[in-house]
Amino acid sequence: MTKKERYAQFISYFQGTMPEAHTELRYENPFQLLCAVMLSAQCTDKRVNMVTPALFEAFPTPLALSKATKEDVLHYVKSVSYPNSKAEHLVQMAQQLMEAHQGEVPGDFDALVALPGVGRKTANVMLSVAFNEARMAVDTHVFRVSHRIGLVTDKATTPYAVEKELVKHIPEKDIPRAHHWLILHGRYVCKSQRPLCKECGIRDLCAYKDKRI
Repeated sequence: MTKKERYAQFISYFQGTMPEAHTELRYENPFQLLCAVMLSAQCTDKRVNMVTPALFEAFPTPLALSKATKEDVLHYVKSVSYPNSKAEHLVQMAQQLMEAHQGEVPGDFDALVALPGVGRKTANVMLSVAFNEARMAVDTHVFRVSHRIGLVTDKATTPYAVEKELVKHIPEKDIPRAHHWLILHGRYVCKSQRPLCKECGIRDLCAYKDKRI
């Protein structure tokens, strides 16, 4: 199977089975999404969704969060991974939004990655989900699944290399959805330790050498 055929089958399958794919993080505006994505680093969306309602009630705006202390925020996020650094970054991020962006989340990649606690993956999520840009955020699920399926080569050893290869072969209009296809497939089917290969709808095109069939 050629790479072009593999991508075509991958896209066709998920267009049919998951035409509307969205993030599982709960949010009501770009500011809340940014907070949630920052908290989700090396943490499950389920856990983040458990802590954000109270966090957003306490700090509903960048202005409110910018006036908080790290300890104020830590009270709400202590159950997520790396709570101390995340609490500190959230406050610093809100302060920079107020100082440099009039309290608005910027829709520009360079401005996003300049925010404390925001890296390439988080910036791409924001641009894709909040601003509907054709951006491919590569987290552990996307990295693992794209390699297993055979969408990217073994030479793509970094998230950025995976990102470049995926956006090269996926039509621009499908990139935002494809990001969620790969995440959700990795989260519920192509799991890290025990992939559910027998339940996988794309096992025939998958290149994973340790398929459980």
